[in-house]
Amino acid sequence: MALIESLISIDKKQPVSAYVQVANGIITYIRQGTLKPGAALPASRVLAKSLNVHRKTIVAAYDELYAQSWVDVYPRKGIFVANNLPDVSPRPILDDVQQQTGLACETNFDVEKTIDIAYPFHKAPEGNIIMNGGFPDIRIAPVDLMIREYRRFAAYHFTTKYLMYGLEQGSENLRNELAKFLSETRGLQVQASDILITKGVQMALYLTAQLLISKGDIVIAADPGFSGANDVFEQAGAKLELVPVDDYGISVDAIEEICKKKKVRIVYVIPHHHTPTTATLCPERRMRLLELARKHRFAIIEDDYDFDFQYTSSPILPLASADYCGNVIYVGSFCKIIAPGIRIGFMVAPKNLLSQAINLRRLIDRQGEHLLEEAMANLLKNGDIGRHLKKANKLYHERRDMLCKLLTEHLGEHISFKIPDGGFAIWVTYLNGLKPAKVAEKASEMGLTLSDGSDYYYNPKYQNHSIRIGFASLNEAEMIEAISILKKAIDKVLSGS
Repeated sequence: MALIESLISIDKKQPVSAYVQVANGIITYIRQGTLKPGAALPASRVLAKSLNVHRKTIVAAYDELYAQSWVDVYPRKGIFVANNLPDVSPRPILDDVQQQTGLACETNFDVEKTIDIAYPFHKAPEGNIIMNGGFPDIRIAPVDLMIREYRRFAAYHFTTKYLMYGLEQGSENLRNELAKFLSETRGLQVQASDILITKGVQMALYLTAQLLISKGDIVIAADPGFSGANDVFEQAGAKLELVPVDDYGISVDAIEEICKKKKVRIVYVIPHHHTPTTATLCPERRMRLLELARKHRFAIIEDDYDFDFQYTSSPILPLASADYCGNVIYVGSFCKIIAPGIRIGFMVAPKNLLSQAINLRRLIDRQGEHLLEEAMANLLKNGDIGRHLKKANKLYHERRDMLCKLLTEHLGEHISFKIPDGGFAIWVTYLNGLKPAKVAEKASEMGLTLSDGSDYYYNPKYQNHSIRIGFASLNEAEMIEAISILKKAIDKVLSGS
């Protein structure tokens, strides 16, 4: 017993509870063989006094060990290491080896797959203004309305059913309301059974890639494009074929040329406000792309992440609204409508694919957040989402115009850009040889965080001179200060200071 008391130590600075540290320490020495099966453990009072902790701490530690079957408890005899544990040979404990409380070492088995993902967004220095790549303003998110719906559920006698397991496909109420919403806003003639609720667009992309892509399959995407989608496709085993994007969207001519030479599995397209260039796919290219999909039998993943934000004209209806051959998988989310933290997305797909996506979703994530989905269903049903969109569109339209005005007045000789017809960001190109990385570095030192241009093109060595600047999440005062800092940063770069 004296040996155990001398081995176990408690670090009160650790976030781990004291009783957990004691239990983990004993488990470590049982695993090492220092404590053999049947060995007696010190009485709780004795160990508590030795470790200078309250007896309740040791009692809690012993309770935890008993719950995990590491010890046996015999009334009037004491606590002993369980007899059914393997009898391993003890290893010496060296003086210079400290007790480990976590999995700090490498695994003792092979990791068959490695997943390499670039993380372009780093934590901004505290106090910096952030000009992100295009996010909604979470300060205007209808959080109070969502809380109202949660409170309503709390008063209902049937709320308990939403705390149990639900449908893998997602709340039926939400899918019914979403079907109406998609019909009214996008012309999609779908029913609740045609929709799978996901945790954002990213999950929908992952499910689709895992189901459709085999190693070596060709997936076409735009360059510059959305690296988050490219990473998903490559992880699934795809070979990416990249095509250019211009003011009219992804190049359908380039897609057709690839189809003539290779068997294409998927074409990934962002039809409205392409990430990062903000271009909208024109109607003529949309029709040609659908015809190519029919002819060459490939799937189209249509990522319509910000369809609801249009400022100058009515949006062009999605490809999915004109798909009569079952080639289009339509994905979107409420993460941009409300806030990125509200992880509700959706996937509309042909029935055979959707059924398998539902099964796969069950394997990786049993279901979504039932109460959140029910609350969202009520917000759609009550018209709260529609009213929020009307308010947000008006505000973001004003902010777009304000940022364009500031850019023209203060940076007109250093940049060029085209006013986007919707979305959350402007695609800005630096002139006069300015390099985005240099400007971003100087701006960060002065209190402004913005893109360094490294995440847009598939080849990281590509000499890109454009960045995506978001306007939706900044108010007027923040924009004025941000552009003032950006101007100073550009001046410093040009002067070499």
